[in-house]
Amino acid sequence: QPRIEHIIADLLEAIGESPTRQGLRDTPQRVARMYGELFSGVGLDPKDAIDAVFDEESADPVILRNVSFYSVCEHHLLPFFGSASLAYVPNGRIAGISKLARSLDLACRRPQVQERLTGQVADAILTALTPQGVAVELEAEHLCMAMRGIQKQGARVVTTAVRGEFPDGRWDGNSLLALLRRDS
Repeated sequence: QPRIEHIIADLLEAIGESPTRQGLRDTPQRVARMYGELFSGVGLDPKDAIDAVFDEESADPVILRNVSFYSVCEHHLLPFFGSASLAYVPNGRIAGISKLARSLDLACRRPQVQERLTGQVADAILTALTPQGVAVELEAEHLCMAMRGIQKQGARVVTTAVRGEFPDGRWDGNSLLALLRRDS
């Protein structure tokens, strides 16, 4: 934290501000604490958040829609945020549903790109539960695109990841993605 505080004070000076000005005096400490929270997933495995697993013989899809998330773009260190939908077809094991959202949160808490984030969440579910298959879809607005550069507010990026073998033939990646997108 002290290293981040020093870097932020230097940054403020580099842009022509005074880190000792009343409104900025505590900013380096606040930013250091914020970075500690925003990047608390660095070095952790999102599958470890899926730690409540139960034996269950269901082979019908489990779907979790409209889970809000935020992360930080690794290219500009600006936020991107949106909504995630997750689905898996159990193969004798199910997870406590909140654990899927925790896995997403953990994967978000590191410098990220949305494409990798989507795959990391799908891989975490696949590894933790060994389901027949998994589908993950993220839709997000990127402030690096809205605030700077092309400045297109409201544009949304959609990424998907599908994993698994779907051996029973009742479901496949396309049918899971269709369930994620279906209006409730």
